[in-house]
Amino acid sequence: MTTAIDGLASGLNTTAIINSLMSVEALPQTQLKTKLASNQTLISTLQSLNTKLTSLKDLSLAGSATGALNLFTATSSAASVTAKTTTAATAGSVDLTVTQLAQTQVNVTAAMASWPTDGGAPAKLTIVDSTGKTTEIAPAGTSLDDVVSAINAASGGAQAVKVPAGNGTYRLQLTASQSGAAGAFTVYQGTAAHVAGGTAIDLMADPTAAVVRTAQDAKATLYAGTAAAQVLTSGSNTFADVLPGVSVTATAVTAGPVTITVASDVPGITKKAEDLVTSVNDVLSFVSMYSAVSKGTNSSGASVPKAGILTGNSTVRAVNDQVLAALSRPIDGKSPAEYGINITKDGNFTFDSAKFSAALTADPAAAQSAVQALAARVADAANAGADPYTGSVSSLIKGRESETRDLGNRIADWDQRLATRRATLQAVYTNMEVLLGGLQSQSAWLSGQISSLPQQSTGE
Repeated sequence: MTTAIDGLASGLNTTAIINSLMSVEALPQTQLKTKLASNQTLISTLQSLNTKLTSLKDLSLAGSATGALNLFTATSSAASVTAKTTTAATAGSVDLTVTQLAQTQVNVTAAMASWPTDGGAPAKLTIVDSTGKTTEIAPAGTSLDDVVSAINAASGGAQAVKVPAGNGTYRLQLTASQSGAAGAFTVYQGTAAHVAGGTAIDLMADPTAAVVRTAQDAKATLYAGTAAAQVLTSGSNTFADVLPGVSVTATAVTAGPVTITVASDVPGITKKAEDLVTSVNDVLSFVSMYSAVSKGTNSSGASVPKAGILTGNSTVRAVNDQVLAALSRPIDGKSPAEYGINITKDGNFTFDSAKFSAALTADPAAAQSAVQALAARVADAANAGADPYTGSVSSLIKGRESETRDLGNRIADWDQRLATRRATLQAVYTNMEVLLGGLQSQSAWLSGQISSLPQQSTGE
């Protein structure tokens, strides 16, 4: 790198001169950097808009799905019985009496200090589940820990744990892997062949062993005490499809019939419609905020209008108009205002929950259909902008990103060009100082030579 010699001979501030010249040389690069920064800001803003459009699309698609607004609530006349609904439910009620809760089988063996042997090896044991399937288990040793590990690793329908029984002995407690009658099991000392042959030892046959809790299903009766009485069973304490799309869970046996009532979830459906309006407003407000023209000042301090980053962007304006139209256009010949969705003079929407609830109560099917149709239109409009492959905003982002990469490459090229130009200027001014210094040295030598010449005297 050429080293500048500041004013050594000329007295000039050559570094300042070079910097001034380089500022002029760098004007094209400065313009590129300004454009790059503007592009990066625009890309960031468009990406934020795209995120909002994607959220709007996802919410709208969910709201337009079949049965998405088929929401119901289920209430029970008893605290020990609760009910849940799905979109397959319909309004109605039913009485049922819970007569039995589900139980998970628990067995405990007689107390033992170690597991018995058979022919010198740890005796095998066999678990038989409710279907008759046998699982033969071979413990690694006679330690009860070995037996517990072997049972749990076998996945034979029961899990084991050893429980202290005093005097250094333990019981094996075996718990069914599933609740209800389907979880019933028996456990034997012996192989599966011994079980089949009737020679295996039932571990519960010992007088000090016990079935602590038997396997049983939960039971409930519909229309109890009538000729139409119908018994429901469940391996858990939850009865599925007591009514279409309605499941009932019991925590206690009931003394009499419990009434389950299913009704349309007006607040829940209203919230879905309100969320749609809120999400649309989120997109419209974002576009409005970044398209607004504000007041700024010029270099002389005078007030001038300042455009927003999205002002005049035709792609963004088109997406904004599509989303606006999707929610404001009539649906089935009716204005959205009839369902509480009102457009304002500012270009966004308000939602009248009371009016929507009234419309929903008066004609549930029509109100739900209208909201779903609006949601479908909004989803299409949002997707037209946000689709990662064909969306107009996504495509605009890709185009700007490509331009940004090109600007970055051009700025890098200018870095090299300017570095070369600076080196050239530094070399020129350094050489000038060296030449000027040489001339000054010659001048000083000549002056010395002249002053050393003898002076000619003049006579009178």
